[in-house]
Amino acid sequence: MRDYQELLVWQRAHALTLRVYEFTRTFPGEEHFGITSQVRRAVSSVAANIAEGCGRSGDTELARFLSIALGSLAETTYFLLLARDLDYLPHDDHDTLNREATEVRRMLIAFHRRLRPLESGEL
Repeated sequence: MRDYQELLVWQRAHALTLRVYEFTRTFPGEEHFGITSQVRRAVSSVAANIAEGCGRSGDTELARFLSIALGSLAETTYFLLLARDLDYLPHDDHDTLNREATEVRRMLIAFHRRLRPLESGEL
């Protein structure tokens, strides 16, 4: 079992979550149960899956939760793109969040690879 709060990848994912929450405060009210809810759920799932994986026994389970976190991160980046294209998120803010998400993705992939060697077709 690992202390997820000590992991730099978790810290970055958590920081990204806070930033997404900050930026989505300005989204239109009619999107509260739409894109705002969806992007917040997706981004918070990234750090939550890292935490849950750290609470499990063994690297195999942690690797599985890191894969789930990667899926949630992909979902997050899509919703950020959609928000940008709907003019809810300025291009500069989208670019900033997308760079942060790309860094978290890179870190998740590197962590996953350290846990279990790549097999054909994985990441």
